[in-house]
Amino acid sequence: MLEKFYPDRYLDSAYQIPFEELYKKGYRGIIFDVDNTLVPHGAPADGQSVKLFERLRELGFSTCILSNNKEPRVAPFAKKVNSPYIYKGKKPSVRGYERAMKVMGTSRETTFFVGDQLFTDVWGANRVGLHSILVKPINPKEEIQIVLKRYLEAVVLWFYINGKKRKHSGRG
Repeated sequence: MLEKFYPDRYLDSAYQIPFEELYKKGYRGIIFDVDNTLVPHGAPADGQSVKLFERLRELGFSTCILSNNKEPRVAPFAKKVNSPYIYKGKKPSVRGYERAMKVMGTSRETTFFVGDQLFTDVWGANRVGLHSILVKPINPKEEIQIVLKRYLEAVVLWFYINGKKRKHSGRG
């Protein structure tokens, strides 16, 4: 039952994703969450995020930012990293993910998603059939509704991590 919330990969940071490896596997589009995925919640695009998007374009990736936030938050970030964006994405609804793929001209098979929340980001990506990468939140300071979700996420992550350990140890 919890598997619908499990990411395909769980990494410390969006900046540690092996993008070259994923490109070689045929991925061409990346949908990103912003807050606590690429920068701390509410922060503007920084040098690291700008360089990442430049690198991704050089590799041949298309990108699209998908955020549940309002346009005044998302638009300046997207402009600075030179990426199309969708605001008020209503994740985990599949519509935002599908719109992002349409914007990039990619398909489910050639697109992956990167975000920091299981119940919005990863669940939505999984519902649409995308490869999903969960990253640890950049900053622990978050809005109260997200803090509360993190307690539930911790339970799901415990089962995800311990289930992977059992599979790799030959048990279960």
